[in-house]
Amino acid sequence: MLGKRVVTALVLLALLLPAIFASAAWIWGAITLVFLAAAAYEWSRLLGHRRAAALAAATLAAIGAVLLAWHERGGWPTWLVPATCAAATVLWVVLGPLRLRRHDARGGGWPLAAALLLACWVALLALRDIGPVALLVAMAIVWVADIAAYFAGRAFGRRKLAPSISPGKSWEGAVGGFVAVALLGLAAASVPALSQGLPAQLLAHWPAPAAVLALVGLAALSIVGDLHESLLKRQAGMKDSGTLLPGHGGVLDRIDAMIPTMPAAMLLHRLLG
Repeated sequence: MLGKRVVTALVLLALLLPAIFASAAWIWGAITLVFLAAAAYEWSRLLGHRRAAALAAATLAAIGAVLLAWHERGGWPTWLVPATCAAATVLWVVLGPLRLRRHDARGGGWPLAAALLLACWVALLALRDIGPVALLVAMAIVWVADIAAYFAGRAFGRRKLAPSISPGKSWEGAVGGFVAVALLGLAAASVPALSQGLPAQLLAHWPAPAAVLALVGLAALSIVGDLHESLLKRQAGMKDSGTLLPGHGGVLDRIDAMIPTMPAAMLLHRLLG
């Protein structure tokens, strides 16, 4: 299993890293659109819409292809990115915790799933338009929160965060993730090469406490995304969202925490000007 995970991770890095730094933005847009269409297929199957899964993937891919062509032919109107990211962020902030509290992640069906994934894709492409550093730093916030929460939970975890959804997660782990994101974010903001990143931009425009609060908020959203997918899988009686990535499960298993955080991160960039 470990060997499969390593090989799959290396293949993904070999595919995605050159796309992030490629001079043509459409390469990143096209590759990520394929992955998110696959995630739409997996999400629909978790909802029990097996017959509609292909329709969900095709719908997302078709709309995304139109948006990508529009992006390449002259750019999107100035309102499209902030409106899309704001709508997705509000939905996640309001509906995410509500769904977790009700123990039901199936509301809205595949159209809502496809819409949320499309918003994530728009944010990923818009972050890449700012620059590769802005994109990588936004994704790194999710990775840092996840890794720190895992180790803090292993070392100090006592109180379960959501025992009926994901028994392995603890409040101590979540706090560890928040602290790591805050501290590393403040450290990253002082690195000149990372000046395009969100931590540096936040500290350039806001007081430090507000900047830290924003970074912790993104880390909290990543937990909501993770728990939401765990609840989806639990309701569907499935261990993984799919089998597309050997050793890792499905695409949705790998991007669940990014689905709510990327639109929120992009929205913050726009708010900062």
